[in-house]
Amino acid sequence: MAGIEPYESALDAIPGAHPYPRSSRYHDAEIGVHRLPDGTEVRYAKRRFLPPLEAATGESAPHTVSSGERPELLAQRYFGDPGQWWQIADANPVLDPQELTEEAGRVIEIPHAGGFPAPGDRYA
Repeated sequence: MAGIEPYESALDAIPGAHPYPRSSRYHDAEIGVHRLPDGTEVRYAKRRFLPPLEAATGESAPHTVSSGERPELLAQRYFGDPGQWWQIADANPVLDPQELTEEAGRVIEIPHAGGFPAPGDRYA
């Protein structure tokens, strides 16, 4: 995880410090609280909205899908972390991430790090 300070990674290991690790698509998601009739609090991640594709703040690179590729393999190749497949899915208009690689020859966009604004930012 290039660019993350060592202390930030250490914070992710502390229970309750962050509900989701920094590498998660839900890291910046707002956390809601639902109270059950008996008073028990149930925490949940509120809906995560994607920015419009035009709101990308960085460049992306086209990638032509080859037979046998999968989103997590592309994430490993481009980001060094197979768990970052969601960044590729967010940069391409698909409902199911498997759609990205099911057809050899399809051209998809691979975002550069920091290519989309943070979820709380305003989209122009």
